[in-house]
Amino acid sequence: MTRHLSYYESFDPRALLAEVPLGEAFVDRVARLPREVLRAQQEARFARLMARAWQIPFYQRLWGDKGLVPGDIRGLDDLTRLPTFGKHEIMASVERCPPLGDFHGADIPIDGPQGPGLWPMVLHTTSGTTGRPQPLLFSPRSREIQSLLLARIYRMQGLQPGEVVHSVYGHGMINGGHYVREALLHYTNALLITPGTGVETPSVKQVELMRDFGVNVVVGFADYIKRLADVAREQGIVPGRDIPVRRICGHLGRESRESLAQAWGGAEMFDWYGVGDTGAVAGEGPDHDGLYLMEDMQYVEVADVDTGLPVADGQPGDIVVTCLYKDDIYPIVRFNTHDVTQVLTTPSSLGWNLRRIAGFLGRSDNMVKLRGINVFPQALAPILEQQPGYAGEFLCTAVRDAAGRDDLIVSIETHAERSDTAAAPYRALLKRALGVEVQVVLEPPKSLAPLTGIETRQKPIRLIDKRFAK
Repeated sequence: MTRHLSYYESFDPRALLAEVPLGEAFVDRVARLPREVLRAQQEARFARLMARAWQIPFYQRLWGDKGLVPGDIRGLDDLTRLPTFGKHEIMASVERCPPLGDFHGADIPIDGPQGPGLWPMVLHTTSGTTGRPQPLLFSPRSREIQSLLLARIYRMQGLQPGEVVHSVYGHGMINGGHYVREALLHYTNALLITPGTGVETPSVKQVELMRDFGVNVVVGFADYIKRLADVAREQGIVPGRDIPVRRICGHLGRESRESLAQAWGGAEMFDWYGVGDTGAVAGEGPDHDGLYLMEDMQYVEVADVDTGLPVADGQPGDIVVTCLYKDDIYPIVRFNTHDVTQVLTTPSSLGWNLRRIAGFLGRSDNMVKLRGINVFPQALAPILEQQPGYAGEFLCTAVRDAAGRDDLIVSIETHAERSDTAAAPYRALLKRALGVEVQVVLEPPKSLAPLTGIETRQKPIRLIDKRFAK
């Protein structure tokens, strides 16, 4: 009779904790590791990853179409010979082999007699922000490494045992809320409450929970965290006093850190970056100087958004990730996130040897090119906050006229007068910051919520593209 392994029987938890160190062990054994030693570790993990990836039909097809065979890729120096892929290719795989596609090796043995159903598998999906949700598959080992990397980042950012953490990441089928919960519960000793999005727990109830449990750390996306501060004040609850938040560890992106910190009574801001497929990739350190890449487990390239070729450090481009630890169910080799960043070129003030990125600068697939200028809708928030009367919400609409000329309409919530005269300073501000003129429409506070989904979505919508509508 075949023995079915349970979740924790399928890997060695103690060995995994040694392989993915946390806290001071992370600093000593990863962050300060000489680059040549780190590279040797990366190469060893990459060799295992590639051996597994070549067993997967998806990669056999993707790489075979480029005329590649296994012996062509001898190490990381050959990585750029492989094509990148993204959600489009994954969803095509799902269409080819529903419901889970052939981009994984859940039914392909690795070592020994494992086969379908003989080991546990975790299924989640992406949030579906850019379309139909994509299936995400994890082995217990890759799932726990994903959680360890995020816990490492939270601990690097100062999270202490016993602190009360409020998570506004969504749950349901979405990966994010679940793996944030697993990371915090399994590896930080923090006390976690999980209200989720405004749909799961109404915003008014959320701020009451924060007050009642004495929340001092908030994790989630900046847009909704900022919204909760506004809701708290509307209920007579003072952030920073009635809710003693010390730290916000979330996806801050291009939102204004200063205004978010002030909204929560001077809380310290920490950013981190990752997507559903890859897990945590980078996190802001205590020096607040960019996001440190978790290079022992993630190999990151920055590629030109038009050509797909690697760019020089300091130049913006798409984040392309190879997950060195995902060598079992779902290998990930050159996954193009279409999130834009740049590698920082200054040395770490902490003496760490890990590379750093600037964090999330926008999405290349949401980029609008106006008269030769690349405009990222997510980048508008800190610009708009410079204007008095801005109420904190905006939405961009891309349109195309009969002559084929593209334009961008920026709808902006304001507490002040809503007239063409009042819109003029916004137009001037955006033209100075973006280098191109856009249209501006002023709206009353909270009027854009049904379109942005700020209360209902994990990531609010910032662009509606009507250029290709029939």
